[in-house]
Amino acid sequence: MSVPSLCHEHPAWAALQQHYANDIAGMDLQQAFVQDAQRLQQLSQQAPHVYADLSKNRWLPRTEDLLRELAQACGVEAQRDAMLAGARVNTTEQRAAMHWLLRMPRDGGQLRQHPVLQRWPQAQWDTLATTHETLNAMLALAEQVRANRQITDVVNIGIGGSHLGPEVVVQGLEDWVDAGKRFHFVSNVDGHELGHVLRQVRPESTLFLIASKSFTTAETMLNAHSAREWFLRQGGCADAAAPVSIARHFIALTSNVAAAQQFGITRYLEFADWVGGRFSLWSAIGLPIAIAIGQEQFRDLLAGAHAMDAHFFSAPMAQNLPLRLGLLDVWYRNFCGLGSRCIAPYSHGLRRLTAYLQQLEMESNGKAVTRDGRTLAVPTAPIVWGEPGTNGQHAFFQLLHQGQEVVPVEFIVARDGGKYLGAHQHSLVINAIAQAQALMLGRHGDSAHQDCPGNRPSSFLLLLQFNPASIGALIALYEHRIFTSGAVWGINSFDQWGVELGKQLAQQLRRREENGDWQGVDASTCDLMRRLGTVGSAR
Repeated sequence: MSVPSLCHEHPAWAALQQHYANDIAGMDLQQAFVQDAQRLQQLSQQAPHVYADLSKNRWLPRTEDLLRELAQACGVEAQRDAMLAGARVNTTEQRAAMHWLLRMPRDGGQLRQHPVLQRWPQAQWDTLATTHETLNAMLALAEQVRANRQITDVVNIGIGGSHLGPEVVVQGLEDWVDAGKRFHFVSNVDGHELGHVLRQVRPESTLFLIASKSFTTAETMLNAHSAREWFLRQGGCADAAAPVSIARHFIALTSNVAAAQQFGITRYLEFADWVGGRFSLWSAIGLPIAIAIGQEQFRDLLAGAHAMDAHFFSAPMAQNLPLRLGLLDVWYRNFCGLGSRCIAPYSHGLRRLTAYLQQLEMESNGKAVTRDGRTLAVPTAPIVWGEPGTNGQHAFFQLLHQGQEVVPVEFIVARDGGKYLGAHQHSLVINAIAQAQALMLGRHGDSAHQDCPGNRPSSFLLLLQFNPASIGALIALYEHRIFTSGAVWGINSFDQWGVELGKQLAQQLRRREENGDWQGVDASTCDLMRRLGTVGSAR
C-alpha cells in the first residue's frame, strides 16, 4: 500500500504558492472590489443562523478554486464522511469523534436522508437512542434543580472543555438565565479562584457540579476535594440521609462513575469516551447550561448546532461555510505567512468566546505530525487571540491598524443583541462595521504618525438574532471549520498529547518532593524547587 502524500506534496499546493506570488502578494483590497462587481456576492454567503462576509480577505474566487482542489487531493470530504460514519478518526486513541451525534434528532433530523446515514449499522442508531436517553435524563435533572428554589448557587468545577464550553454559553445566553440562581465557574488550581467563589455561597443553598471525563484530572480533583472539605467544615454532611449532604449537593459529570462514587458522589451523569473534552458542552457536561437556560432553550441550542452539522455534512464545497473558513485558515497560515488570527466578538455575552476558541483550535490543530506519525514540513494552527469589542478598539486595535504585523481579524456580531436593544446595540454594530472598513481602507493623515496603511484583511460573521439556536450554530461552525483545516494538514484534530506532558512532569516532581530524590534533574528545575522550599533551603 502506498503512503498517502503530505498536503504540501500535492500539485495543488504548488499551484497555490504560484497563485499567491502572481495574484495576491501585491493585491489591493479596495481595487479588488472595483475590478470585480461580483466580489461580495461570490465571497459571502448565508449559512444556518450565520451570515458570513469573506470579501475583505486577501483572496479571489480563483483562490477558492485552488483551495478546493487541495481539499479534494487531501481527501477532506472522505474524512468528513468517515467522521459521520462513526469511524475511529481519533486514530491515536482509537476513538470516534461523534460530538455532532449529541445534537442530532433521534430520527437523524436534517441528515436522515444523507447517504452515510443510509448505511449506518443498527448499532449506530442504538448509540443515538442511548444519547437521547442521557439527554432526557440530564434535562429532567436540570428542571428539578431549576424548580428547587432553595438552590441559589451552582458551582461548576472543571477545566478545559469541561469548563470553557459551559461558561461561554451560560454567559452568552445570560438573557435566558434563571434569575433565581447564580452560576460560578472554577477551573484554576490557584486557590484564590475557588476561595473567591466559596466566600459568596452557603452549603445549604449551593450545588456543586464536578465535571471531569476521567474524574482524575489533577486541577479539577484538587478543587473538588477542597470544595468538599469546605462543605463539610461549613456544616455539610457525608451522610446521604442528611438534608445538607454531599449526596444532595454534589453531582458528577463523568465517564468514570466508579471514581465519582469513591469520592462520595451518588448522583452523576455519564457521557461516552467518544465525546472529546473541548467538544463536550452538548453532553452531560452541559448540565450547568441546561440548569441556566432550561430544557426548551437547551434543545434550541442543539437544534442550531444540528442545522450547522447538516450544512457541513451535506452542502457542496463551494457553498459550505465551515469548509470555506477552514480553507481560508490554511490559505493564510501556509501561503500568506500569517501566523495569528484575532477574534473580536462585539458582544459582552461572548466575552469568553475567544478563550474557548483558543482551546478549540490550538488544542485541536496545534500539531506537527500527521495521523500516521510523519513530521509535517508546514505550520498548522495559528495563534488565536482577541477580546470583545468595543474594548479592543482602545487596546490592541492600534497594532492591527498601524503595526508591522498583518493579522486577519474576525468580527462576530449579532444584529439583534437580545434584551438590550436601541442605541447601545446599534452603536455596537456600527463600530464593528466601521472597524472592518477601516482595516481595509486605512488612512493617509497629515503626518506619518497618523498614517494607517489599510489593505488589512477581515471576516465578518453576522448572527441575525442572538439566541440559543444561533449560538449553537456558531460554535458548531467553528468545530467543523477546525476539522477542515486539520483534515487538509492530515493531522488528528481530536487528541491532545501535548497537554499531558506538563501534568506528567508535575506528578514526577511531587514524587521527587516526597522521596527527596533529585538525581538527574536539571539545575534550573532544582533551583526553582529549592526556592519553593522543597530542595534544601531557599537562598
